[in-house]
Parts: sequence; structure tokens; C-alpha cells
Amino acid sequence: MLPTLADVLQLDAVRRGQPRVVAGADRLDNRVRWVHVAEVTDIAHLLHGGELVLTTGIALPDEPARLRAYIGELSEVGVSGLMVELGRRYASELPPALITAAEDHGLPVVMLAHEPAFVDITESVHARILQDQMAELRASEELHEIFTQLSVEGASTDEVVRQVATLGGHPVVLENLSHQVLAADADGRDPAELLSAWETRSRAVRPEQRTAYDESSGWLVTMVGARGEDWGRLILTCDAPPTPRETVLIERAATTLALGRLLDRHAESIERQAHGTIITRILAHSYSDPQEAAARARALGVPLSGRRLLGVVLRPRSGIPAELGELAEVAAAACKDARLAALVGVLDESGPHARVGVLASLPARADVETALNEVATRIRKQSGGDTVMATGSVVESIRDVRRSFLEAEQVADVACRGSGGRLFYRLPDLRLRGLLHLLRDDARLQTFVERELGPLLEYDAQRGADLTRILELYLDAGRNKAVAAQQAHLSRPAFYERLRRIERVLDADLDDVESCVSLHVALLALSSVRWERS
Repeated sequence: MLPTLADVLQLDAVRRGQPRVVAGADRLDNRVRWVHVAEVTDIAHLLHGGELVLTTGIALPDEPARLRAYIGELSEVGVSGLMVELGRRYASELPPALITAAEDHGLPVVMLAHEPAFVDITESVHARILQDQMAELRASEELHEIFTQLSVEGASTDEVVRQVATLGGHPVVLENLSHQVLAADADGRDPAELLSAWETRSRAVRPEQRTAYDESSGWLVTMVGARGEDWGRLILTCDAPPTPRETVLIERAATTLALGRLLDRHAESIERQAHGTIITRILAHSYSDPQEAAARARALGVPLSGRRLLGVVLRPRSGIPAELGELAEVAAAACKDARLAALVGVLDESGPHARVGVLASLPARADVETALNEVATRIRKQSGGDTVMATGSVVESIRDVRRSFLEAEQVADVACRGSGGRLFYRLPDLRLRGLLHLLRDDARLQTFVERELGPLLEYDAQRGADLTRILELYLDAGRNKAVAAQQAHLSRPAFYERLRRIERVLDADLDDVESCVSLHVALLALSSVRWERS
């Protein structure tokens, strides 16, 4: 950062000359790029702007018109100021015409009462300029190293934004081209205040350059994108003209975000990441105030306050696919087409229980059944029938969202084990399977399973047999031996022989209805217990 004229006046080499500002006192924030000693009046054409001109005034003209022309030329070329030494040309004061012209042109003029060594001034100022430039260069190198490391480590969008806020000491917001907030860090301030009416405020800020400071809002804004395709804006709310370091900071961060998106082509979109982060933090009770969650969701175009909220979980029946992000995009599109406001993102993506979470936000008078049917129909059309959609109960506040999601996840666990073809599932739809799943951690249920099936499970484990599967096929077929044998790919005699062996191992009569009901319940409970362990 270049020193200002005010900074120069504080240097010892200048203070020894007892400087006094006689014009342009309101322009002492002018930046000094260089110091130039000039005794001739036609010097302006040799300057490039930003220079502090030093002179004894010995060659300045007497005519007021020529003095005004001299000042006008210096102002036009953009010098930062004029410093005049008394003693050789002027004894105790400068010509009124020169001072008046400087005031008219807004050019700072400094009068030195005592004769200083101009060489000392130039050396001091140039040393300060070089020192500041070196500091700026070191800061730029530090930022380069930090963001290069973030790129190498594959840092998330939230991590990059958090780092910008930490380094800049100001709140930071990343938004998409629709002015919806993808990530934000309030830098210790109130997030709700930062994001209040965000879209309206953001649309009013339209810098003409790719990186620019908007004085009316106090925002430093830069576009984010690569290969000619911009997809967002990064905003530093600095509330004052930015320093060169802050400009480098925000531009380097924007490059890191753009590079991350290019390298991670197959990952979920940043919009889905932003949605998923909010849902995850709500479920973990990570927000100190529910209003912060509401503010962040509202900045993404999803109102949560004063709405009916519903947790929805989407999972494939056949394990977890490699691209849950695609399912999340399908779900987001389905909600949009159905005009259902919702946060949609992948939850626990790297864990064994990865799934797509949907936090639906419905108006007070909305028909929940109609909305879910419409969304589920669109999802099934796009993803096929392999996806299970499970919902929790409707809740009235953000604090209760976790309960709705826990219920939806329990329903999804059971539904994935079944073979039903419903568009979506709720707890009442699961009947006995749902009840057993809810009780799967109960020691009494586990004891019941061991009492009913323990000998058969032990027999299979010791001999590598599959009698438990045969029993399950038999009971699932409604005790129809012919159908069960076909499903087991066994001849009828072979299948009948296995049933007799099951009766001997369990000491049970498979022709007795009550015994079969008890065994069937035990098998369903065993399925719930095993699913939980998996």
C-alpha cells in the first residue's frame, strides 16, 4: 500500500522542515507513488501522476495567471501534492494566487518553514514506499500459499469463505447469480443481520468491473467463475474503501472457489452443498439461535419462519449409489417444479448412512398429501422405482425439525428392506415392520428373537446352512410350499426336507398358525436388528 500525504508529513525528514499545509487540507489521503524534485515550471508533461513534487520555488513566475496555470497542469496530471521550501524564493509565505489556485483544483500544498535536505525527504519517502510494497508483496505471497494449500486439500466452499473472513476481518458472503447465499461467515457478528433482505440489497449492487468496491453498500465484490462462465459473486462487507491486500484476498479466494468447482465436476453442486450444510447444522443443533438458521435459509430463497416444516429422506433400495448428488439434484428439481420451497442436500455423504435430505417448507394452508404426491411422482419419473422416499411428521418450528428427520430416517430404513411400491412412506404405512424397527434396540425384543430363532441361527452358523432363509421364504409366501420352493430354486422334495429339519432344530410345528406367526415376527425383528448393525 502506498503511503498517503499525511503519512509523509509524519516522517522525521519532513517534520524537520516544520511543514504546514496551506491548501488542500482535505486531500491529505492522496497516495504518494514517488517524490520528484523539480525547479522548472513546465514539468507536468514529465510526470505520470501520484508524485509529490518538491521545489524551492526559485523558478516559479511572478504573474498570478502563470502560477494558476502551473498549479492547473500539476493537478491535471494527477500529482499527489506540492511541497515548497521557504527561504530562497519566498521568505515567509506563498503567493495568494498559488494557494487560491491549489484550493480551486483540490491540490494539497505544503509549505516548509525551514530548509530541509530534499535528498533526506526523497530517501525517507522512497524507503517508506519500498517498505510498504515489500510488505504488500509478502502479504500477497502469504495469501497465495494459504489458498494454494486450500486448493490442494480440496477445501469445501464453507472452509474457503471462513478463511476469507478470518484473514480479512470482515463478514463474507458467497452468492449465486440469482443472489441466493451459498455460504456466509459473519466473522463473529450477527448472521441474521448480515443476511437480512439479502437478495434485495444484493441486486442493488452492480459494479461495472469484475472486481470493484461499491461505496453505497460498502461491499467489495468480485465475480466467481472460470472459462468464461461466471456462476457467483464473492462479497467482502468491508464498509470502507478496501486495501490492496483485501482486493488480493478476495480475488485469490474467488480463484480458489472457481478452481475447486472445475476439479470437482462430479460432486454435488455448491447449491446442494449450501442446502445440506444448513440441514446438517439444524439436525446437530449447531446454530446458537434458530433465527440464524432461518436467516441463512431465507437467503437461499427458502423461508422457514412461520411455516409448516417436514423432514424427508431419500434412499435407494439397493445400497448407496456413488452419485447421491444426482439424486439430490433430481429431488431439488422436483420440488422446484412442484413449487415446494425446500432445502435439498446430501447428508453424511462420506458415512455409511449417506442419504438425501429434504427440509420442506409449506404454507399454513398447504395440503401436505398433495405436495408430497406431486414431488414423489416427479422423483420416481426421473430416478426410477429404486428410490425410497420417507417422510416424518409435520412440525411447526425449526427446533422440532430434528424430530421429523429422525422419524423419516427410521421409516426409510424399514421401507428399504421391504418390497412395497408406494410413492412415499410414513410411519403408519409400515405397520408391523415399523413397530419392530422402532423397538429394535429394546433388549426384550432381542431376547424374543434369540428365543424363537437362536437354535436355527446357531445351526446355520456352525454348518454353513441357509435354513433361516428357507424359513423366511416359506413364511413370506404365506406358507405356500410350492411357491416358496420355486423362489428358493429347490425341488419340492428338497424343500420339504429342509422344512422338516427346521422343525427338528426349533422343536416347532410349522403347520401351527400361532407358531408360524411368532416365527415370522421374530424374523422381521431380526431383519430390523441386522439392518441397524449394518
